[in-house]
Amino acid sequence: MLNAKLKNYFHLHFLVFIAGFTAILGDLISLEAIPLVWFRMVIAFVLMFIYIKISSIKLKINLKSVLRLSIAGVIIALHWITFFASIKESNISIALAMFSTGAFFASLIEPIIYKRTIIWYEILFGIIVIIGVFIILQSEIRYLKGIMLGILSAFFSSLFAVLNGVFLKRHTATVISFYEFLSGVLFISLYILFFGEGFSFEFFNLSQLDFVYLFILASICTAYAFIASVYVMKLISPYTVVLTYNLEPVYGIIIAFILFPEKERMSAAFYYGASIIIAIVLLNGLIKNSSIVKRKQS
Repeated sequence: MLNAKLKNYFHLHFLVFIAGFTAILGDLISLEAIPLVWFRMVIAFVLMFIYIKISSIKLKINLKSVLRLSIAGVIIALHWITFFASIKESNISIALAMFSTGAFFASLIEPIIYKRTIIWYEILFGIIVIIGVFIILQSEIRYLKGIMLGILSAFFSSLFAVLNGVFLKRHTATVISFYEFLSGVLFISLYILFFGEGFSFEFFNLSQLDFVYLFILASICTAYAFIASVYVMKLISPYTVVLTYNLEPVYGIIIAFILFPEKERMSAAFYYGASIIIAIVLLNGLIKNSSIVKRKQS
């Protein structure tokens, strides 16, 4: 029999696998990025609301907090839109490799938000990450738009993560996600109404396969993954969780290569560049984890 801690580690890696599978679903769903994200957030919001009602979680917070969480909701919506747009413009491997650059953006955003000094090795790692991106760009220039969208998605993701770190000091993760999802849905809805084609019959006329993929994306890869990750973080250190989630691009690229060998087969230079980026992200996590352990022991 596996002990409880080992079971939670396996559960954590399963959640990371689910995160990597999100990109696969983004490729399988025939919708464009904006309607795709709208449906994802609406379905996930409804499921989350049902969970909140069943769990009798109180949602009342002050207006200032609502506004701050609403801004974060717009940011996560933009992250998902640019992420799925990157997949549509290139492929899963490109989008996930660029997503890994988020660690570099976080090293620049965190000192501003948390008002701390920039750590020298983070800048060094950032330069190496840029070199990795350059190697990929040189070999996969035909995917330039997808690469740019992937980098933009990584920026939004890092900004969102840093802001959420601030919010978690005042509110529960459930309350934060409720208001973020609500504002994200409202933001995309307004965009569709005023700048898109509106909510026509065609908009809601989904194929059966698209609906199934969307429901899996919203329920398992969003609502369940969120609730489960909160549970896991109670039993495993938050930093271990964050470090393990850095494996998301690795899992995602491997799954994509197995499922779509022709579409996802990239040049050798791509894998060199992607390996550099992912290795730096993991190394950065290991160094930070080591420094945290030393501080606790001293």
